[in-house]
Amino acid sequence: MKSLKLTIITSSLILLSLASCKDDLLESTMFGENTSDKFWRNETDVVSAVNAIYYPLLEENYWGHAEQKFNLPDDDDYRAGDHSEDQSLEELTFDASNAGLRYSWSHKYEMISRANSVLINAPDVEMDEDVKNRSLGEAYFLRGFSFWRLHVIYGATPIILEEDKLNSDFNKAKPTIEEMQAQIESDLLMAAELLPESYQADTENLGRVHSGTAYGLLCKLYLYMERFEDAIEAGNHVINGPYQLADSFSENFVVETENNPEMLFAVQALQSWATSTWNIYTTPRAWGGWDFHEPLPSLIEEFEEGDPRLDASVFMPGEMVDIGGEMEEYTSDLSSTGYHYQKFATWTSSGGISEDDNVPLLRSADVYLLVAEAKIRLGQSGDAELNVVRERSGMSEITGATMEDIIHERRVELAGENQRHFDLMRWDKAGIVDIVAIYGEDRGTFDPPRVFNRTKHYYYAIPQTEIDLSNGTLIQNDGY
Repeated sequence: MKSLKLTIITSSLILLSLASCKDDLLESTMFGENTSDKFWRNETDVVSAVNAIYYPLLEENYWGHAEQKFNLPDDDDYRAGDHSEDQSLEELTFDASNAGLRYSWSHKYEMISRANSVLINAPDVEMDEDVKNRSLGEAYFLRGFSFWRLHVIYGATPIILEEDKLNSDFNKAKPTIEEMQAQIESDLLMAAELLPESYQADTENLGRVHSGTAYGLLCKLYLYMERFEDAIEAGNHVINGPYQLADSFSENFVVETENNPEMLFAVQALQSWATSTWNIYTTPRAWGGWDFHEPLPSLIEEFEEGDPRLDASVFMPGEMVDIGGEMEEYTSDLSSTGYHYQKFATWTSSGGISEDDNVPLLRSADVYLLVAEAKIRLGQSGDAELNVVRERSGMSEITGATMEDIIHERRVELAGENQRHFDLMRWDKAGIVDIVAIYGEDRGTFDPPRVFNRTKHYYYAIPQTEIDLSNGTLIQNDGY
């Protein structure tokens, strides 16, 4: 529902008039410092504060583009574009001073800061109990999600909680990986307990996170931790809940149906109000885009013959495309690799790229495949969950599914959704794939060999600016 998108940006503007946040974690002015006579007076204030936690997701230097840079080393995408820092990220030759490492860092900690403010202040506000629980659940989830992204990218980074905010204790050392994972788990469990199961399709709350969102991310966390039984249990809350797959794969990427029950979590965008630049980055320059993140031929070749997800995911040469009341033929010379992503491209009826496209962050289909993987890795059958995803797209049923089937299905189902590089790294850690060999293969001009160093490349370097600001408290990751 578009009204939620409008309330998120309006709430953010209200809060920004009360307090501001500078460019980094260590120099932030925190929202929780506002006194109760100025804010935190009633339910409207609390809901506005919660809405504002979502807003940084829209930033170009977060999910508008910068967060997607961390998937560049994979074998699905070519960086294209003209950002100099992207080449060294893609080729795994970056160092800690690379600008791409720091762009989204501050936005994650801004979300953590805003979530902490809600968790500090909302419990004392007189308001409807259901709305209070929902608000606290959203704060826990969005804080846990921010820690999750910091974890998968950097390994472990400072954990800033309510007490730290109250004490202005922001210059903290890195926790262990286990402590980071435990904090994410704690936040997601609290969120799952407090959030409602779903929202009515005709309410302004459609698009907010719900308990299915929390369980879906818990499932992913547990699989990364190789707690397979827990992953299955968490994932089953999604599979057995009101989060059924959309009738067709493409409905997840069409404005009119993008907030269907399958979409567990997405960046909510609204034309002229709450806009994300991700769809501009991924569309042809000749059609109003910026021509970044082009699919590689090896991804196209991964799709089985007749899989409709290929046409729904990628513009194919010869395809006729409505770019705003005008039909244009997609030709291979529009792209360096010969392809562009179609998942994130929509044009308005009057011309110009639509700004209504959400950015998908977590879908039920992802969770089905995670549960299937957890079962297979436990020696059980993952056929049922895998085939739900395949059959939705009219693909043949698989019997006796293996990890090879899971790897294939995740690649084609989630193409372009910022999953492939992180999947390959966790599978390499488990000895399921050889990421050194995959990344070392020469696939031509746009996917040359690159050296994956297991000593350092499982995690990116912590931005050197943050190391410097900490005056020695924050220690760099190994190998940088």
